[in-house]
Amino acid sequence: MSIQWKGVMPAVTTKLTDNDELDLKTFELNINAQLSAGVHGIVLGGTLGEASTLLDEEKRTLTTITVDIVKGKVPVLINIAEQSTKGAILAAQKAEEDGAKGLMMLPPMRYKSGNRETVEYFKAVANNTSLPIMVYNNPVDYKVEVTLDMFEDLLKCDNIEAVKESTRDISNVTRIKNRFGNRLKIMTGVDTIALESLLMGADGWIAGLVCAFPAETVAIYELQKVGRIKEAIEIYRWFLPLLELDINPKLVQNIKLAEVYTKLGTEYVRAPRLPLHGKERENVIKIIEDSLRTRPKLPDYKNF
Repeated sequence: MSIQWKGVMPAVTTKLTDNDELDLKTFELNINAQLSAGVHGIVLGGTLGEASTLLDEEKRTLTTITVDIVKGKVPVLINIAEQSTKGAILAAQKAEEDGAKGLMMLPPMRYKSGNRETVEYFKAVANNTSLPIMVYNNPVDYKVEVTLDMFEDLLKCDNIEAVKESTRDISNVTRIKNRFGNRLKIMTGVDTIALESLLMGADGWIAGLVCAFPAETVAIYELQKVGRIKEAIEIYRWFLPLLELDINPKLVQNIKLAEVYTKLGTEYVRAPRLPLHGKERENVIKIIEDSLRTRPKLPDYKNF
């Protein structure tokens, strides 16, 4: 495999200025904080990255800038979230040109594809790029499930290597392992069941709150990896109120607000999204401030 599908890979937010342009200075600040914390990859242009509102040239800029920042330390992946097979193939080819090392792929957008259509969509892209692919399986939010039978067909494509497992069914980790062994790597994609998924055999974590709390996220992964489960659980219990900000329609606004409090980002979002306000904002701020007051002291997890 050309990518080691393991560890923590942040689904990073897209930093914007107050006049709705890419804020590359703040973006670089955050990416460097992720690298300093010890993340294992960077995922661009996902749901949290406001993929549906980004222009094509903005996605390409984010890819080339990130590749330059990381300088090969970790792989850079870009999300493919397109409406047509033709558009998805083109996006994959551009990602390869721009230096991405892998793709995260959603099923077709807008049109709710059937099982055969979904499989053919993924296979068409896989057959037109040399990049490794992680299928993003999130039927809760995107209404299309990639079943194990569908994966049986998809895995005929050598470069379909991993799944971002976001069904929210913890037992699915075991089903995948029982059926495919190591052939299909599992990256858990739901923050609120991340530790549980890792303990059941997931290989890594595509994380959201890591954008604001990179060290805590990586510490949980590294602790469970070396069997220090009790310590991992203690941090995870502290983290859970924050992690729940990720399973919310306003996850982008929630996490960007958290980034403000940890000095790793700004609150600017792209319309139609708007920053949080009123009672909703007060509730999120309370969660963030309470968590910061009780922020745990971390072990020296980089030297395990």
